[in-house]
This record gives sequence, structure tokens and C-alpha cells, in this order.
Amino acid sequence: MGERRGGRARPRRPAGNRPRPTRDPARDDARDPARNDARDPARDKARGKVRDQARNAAFDLLRAVDERDAYANLLMPRLLRERGVTGRDAALATELGYGTLRGLGTYDEIIAACSDRAPEELDPPLLDAVRLGVHQLLRTRIPVHAAVSATVELVRRRVGVGPSKYANAVLRRVASRTLEEWLPIVAPDPDEDPIGHLAVTGSHPRWIVTALRDALGGDAAETAALLAADNERPRVTLVARPGRATVEELVAAGAEPARFSPYGAYLPDGDPAAIPAVAESRAAVQDEASQLVALALTRVPVAGTDRLWLDLAAGPGGKAGLLDALAAARGAHLLANDVQYHRARLVRQATREAGVIVADGTASAWRPGAFDRVMLDAPCTGLGALRRRPEARWRRAPEALPELTALQRRLLDAAADAVRPGGVVAYVTCSPHLAETVVVVGDVVRRRGDLETLDARTFLPEAEGLGGGPYAQFWPHRHGTDAMFLALLRRRER
Repeated sequence: MGERRGGRARPRRPAGNRPRPTRDPARDDARDPARNDARDPARDKARGKVRDQARNAAFDLLRAVDERDAYANLLMPRLLRERGVTGRDAALATELGYGTLRGLGTYDEIIAACSDRAPEELDPPLLDAVRLGVHQLLRTRIPVHAAVSATVELVRRRVGVGPSKYANAVLRRVASRTLEEWLPIVAPDPDEDPIGHLAVTGSHPRWIVTALRDALGGDAAETAALLAADNERPRVTLVARPGRATVEELVAAGAEPARFSPYGAYLPDGDPAAIPAVAESRAAVQDEASQLVALALTRVPVAGTDRLWLDLAAGPGGKAGLLDALAAARGAHLLANDVQYHRARLVRQATREAGVIVADGTASAWRPGAFDRVMLDAPCTGLGALRRRPEARWRRAPEALPELTALQRRLLDAAADAVRPGGVVAYVTCSPHLAETVVVVGDVVRRRGDLETLDARTFLPEAEGLGGGPYAQFWPHRHGTDAMFLALLRRRER
């Protein structure tokens, strides 16, 4: 994570270039009502110990992401489980870890303004601990004194005594202003550098801001809303696999019916694995847009047979699990393929009736035109799922796009070859990047000459705001889902 997260390279302003507003105790109390409680030393000591557990777990997550390229959404549950951190304490640890990762671009600019050393010059463990403290100060209800003292103690124990003094000085400077007061200081002027301004205030790399703005037609205000949505904690969405579970069963277990998907439900809190239907793989955690793009494929009418479906790149199995259940209900059969054995194993766990194979999707392991429906959930940059993978935005690089889009074209060609004339292909990416969506589809359709582009919105009557067509584009800030792209293509006779 050595690269600076913010907008443009520019001289840092001294931390004291503006008068520092005095903290208003009433405002602090409003931010955290617990500050008004009567002081109970025993309770405070216990609370501090719990929060130290949470901070240590969050710190260890940050270090693992930096040192081992760990996936935060996979590692954090294991850390909490191994340490016996549960309930509200687990929620605190998760918020501190994920929130810090999402906010790195903003926090590094603020740290730079409060220090005589650039963030990239700091020892990485010290930088991660200071970032953790900045997040507590600027985006949580944790009292200022607790955030500073606990972070300083964390640095003293985990990094060293000398660095703890540095952390104390920087965090006290950070605490002199709110986030809203810091942003105009550290972000580029929106008129002079609109992309840089959004990159810093929205905590995304510049190239991603540019890509998202382009996908939204250049609308700066909507781009800002999307970046803000990317920085929010996503709700947990469940899918009741039809014929195996019902939404009513999930609601009885504490969920709420979803807004769009007839098979979806939102879980406000709690562990999804504690729901029997999820534990038994009759239901699962699956983003609502992911459910809907799979459902849209099954809604397109096809003439003639409708017995054999293919999921070309099925791992880890979310869409395959729903397609398997829908196919079984119609008397059809799903073949699910993935190029990686461990991902194919996950697909096997998510399905009941499907055949699961391991093969290179670009080198067909089946006869041409064998399938009536084909799902291609193509490998992509994942820019549509940044809410769920908080570190991903800092790992992606635009230099990877040419190789990735070339693979997407080969896979879409393979999907089109696999479907019979009159059958339908769904091309899906969890990315709104134009190079991965409309450009890939447009190129393949023009070159082949045997694909008809259907209006995908027609098969998603539940949702509005999916764009001007013929494709469908979901958005976090409009729909509360991942930014999932869908193109529906019918194969014609050449």
C-alpha cells in the first residue's frame, strides 16, 4: 500500500495554517451520548479492554492486508472467531478495520497535513495505527480522548515508545477539526481539479473516480453520491433458493423482504450462518443485483427446447446456486464450470442438481450450440463491489485492463459459441467500467454478426434507474446493490 491514496501530488500545507477551532463539549456529547453517562471506573476498564480487543483485531487486519495482500472480508471473520470476539464488539472491530481501509485516501491526506513526514515515509505499522486512530476520530462516535489514548497505547505496545509520541502529536492535531472541516483544507479545489477533489473527499484512486464518472455520463454530483455509497457498510442480503427455502422462512428468522428480488431478504443484524436455511445451503448470502441478473436470464423467452443451461465461469457459486434451483423447478439442468478447482468446489457446495466441472471456459469442453441459456459472469476489476471489498480499490490498477478485457472478449465469444441459435447469453460484470461492459459487448456483437442485443431492462421490471438501455446497470447509490452490469444477447443463425 505504499502509494499515496489521494488525488494529486502537491506541496503539503502546514498543519497550523488555519486557526484550530476549540472543541465544543456539547457537540462531543451529541456525537457520543455515552460521554454523558456517570463515570464508572470498573465499567470503563472493562469497556476499554473490549475496545482494545477490537482495535487489535482491526490493526492486525490492516497489517495483513498490507503485508500479505489478505482479503479483508475473508480474514476479519476468522480473526474474530479465533479471538472469541462477538456481538457489538465484533461489529466495532469490523467497522474500525473496514472503515479505515475504505477511508485511506482521505486519511493519508489529513495525516500529511498534520505531520512533517509524508505518510509513505512512515514505518507501515505506525502508519496503519495512525490511520486507525484517524478513522475513530473523524468517522465514529468514540470520544476524542478515548480514540487518542487507546491508539497511542496501541502504538506503544505494537510499534514502540518513540513512535507512540509521534502518533500522539499527529492525532491531537487531527482531533482539532472535524472531517467536514478537514476536507476543504486537504482536497484539491473542485473547480481546478474535480477528479482530484472527488478522489480525496471520496477516498478512491483517481483512475477509478474517472472510470465511475464516465460510466455515469460525467455527472459529478452523482459520482460523489456513488463514492459515498462505496464508503458505507453494505447491508447483508440473503437469497432463498426457490424450491428449497422461502422468503417467509428467512423473515421468520429475523430478515426483511428485499426491495427488488422476489427471492431476496435483508438481514439487519446477526450472523447469517445462524439461520438454518443458510446453514443448510437452502439459502445464502447474495447481493440483490446478483440475484436479479441471474433471474433476468431465466425470464427471456426461448423458442424450442429449454432443457440445458450453462454457467461458464461459475465460481464461487452465488449465481449458480440460484440458477440451479430455478432450472430444477423447470425441469432443466445446469452445467456449472470454473477454471479453478477450489472455486469449482465452492460451486458444488452451492448447488444440488448441477453438474460441476473444471475447464478453461475459453476452450470449450462441450459441443458448440449445446445450451439453451448461458450465464457468463466474467472476471472483472470488481469496481462494482468496493463496498464489500474495502481494500480492493487500492490494489486495482488500470494497467491490468487490456489483459482483462481481452479475456472477457474470449469468454463472451465462447459463451456465444456454446448457446444454440435462438438461445440467450447473459454477459455480467460486477463492474460498471465502460471498457469492461459496453465496449466488450459492442465489439463482440459487431465482429460476430450473429448476436442480437435485447433490452435487458425489459426483464427486470422490479427496478428503475437502470440506464438508457439496451443494457441494465445497477448502482449502490440508486439501488443499494453492487454495481452489476447485464447484457442479454440472443444468438441468430449466421
